[in-house]
Amino acid sequence: MLSKKYLNSVKNLPAIMKKIIEGTAPDKFTTEHLKKIGFASSTDRAVLGLLKDLGFISDSGSPTQRYHDYRNTSKSNKILGEALKDAYTEIFHINEKPSQSDRPAITGLFKSTHNVSDQVAGFMANTFLTLLSLADITGTSKLSPKKDNDKTKTEDNHSHTGIETLSPMNNNGLNVISSIVPNLRYNIEIHLPSTKDIEVYNAIFKSLREHLLNE
Repeated sequence: MLSKKYLNSVKNLPAIMKKIIEGTAPDKFTTEHLKKIGFASSTDRAVLGLLKDLGFISDSGSPTQRYHDYRNTSKSNKILGEALKDAYTEIFHINEKPSQSDRPAITGLFKSTHNVSDQVAGFMANTFLTLLSLADITGTSKLSPKKDNDKTKTEDNHSHTGIETLSPMNNNGLNVISSIVPNLRYNIEIHLPSTKDIEVYNAIFKSLREHLLNE
């Protein structure tokens, strides 16, 4: 998933997201509602499509459960982080924790995926990075963390990975039990996005060097 919704100007985007938290949820989030909360500019109307891709409003404009969860200030940043991972999954394939330094790769990904101009790809990147600055993407992975007891079991299993074999009889006529610890090798499979933009691949391999090869 890589949302193609964007705003030509992101100047009001943080304020709009803040209004969602501060105000009450409307029956329908429409252009009229935008005007009522102080955003009458035509450039702000594109936020409706963006909110749909983020899962904040339905196709009919009704606020979703995610919209209501976002209004809870204690977890609004994490809710937005989850929404970004759903709407911009391909970007998180480039870097698990994207930042402004990834702008060239992100812009290139939008350009190649949606076959748009440099300018439009720039608008798309600006929109994503503005939302990213308002979100908390840590701890929003859909993988369930291991429980402590699971960790203990794993460690116990690792302590018994040696293979016990029976060696030939020694001089005293006794079999001697020896332990062989096998060599383990891990294969990491990477699914690369389909793109002709070399910057996307450069960013992926740079991230691999930083997070895997240097461990």
